[in-house]
Amino acid sequence: MQVFNVQGMSCGHCVRTITQALQAKDPAASVRIDLAAKEVGVESSLSAEQVISAISEEGYAVKLAG
Repeated sequence: MQVFNVQGMSCGHCVRTITQALQAKDPAASVRIDLAAKEVGVESSLSAEQVISAISEEGYAVKLAG
């Protein structure tokens, strides 16, 4: 599972938006979002760059956690 730090997430709408954006690119993607920690965990065939791009396109600041 890849973990990303995402700034700007604050509610259930954010969770749905990010999940849908990722699953539009990989329908089999498993997405785990922790709003309090501002983390998004993604189990997917998408590369880290593709995940960052998909989340960024929705208006969030995102980087690979590490």
